[in-house]
Amino acid sequence: MNDRQHDTTIRLGPDELRIRGLYETISIVNDVMVALWFVVGSILFFSEATSTVGTWFFLVGSVQLLIRPVIRLSRRVHLGRIAPDGPNSSARDF
Repeated sequence: MNDRQHDTTIRLGPDELRIRGLYETISIVNDVMVALWFVVGSILFFSEATSTVGTWFFLVGSVQLLIRPVIRLSRRVHLGRIAPDGPNSSARDF
């Protein structure tokens, strides 16, 4: 049975798909924000006057890199509570 078939036959039906979409969207937004922090930080490093601010942008981006695994772990725990006896529905983690 492939993952798509499993998604449609999960005990809660479309609820799992909504949950997957919510966590995936949060993860995508987080990734875009990380990229923006690092791009802006890099630009700020071109000037001596703004290098301190650039360092803060890099620090914020680095801390935000920790958010993605937290999102994945939260999703896995949430799905485990919904269908604790079902197959591992996080096999297609993003």
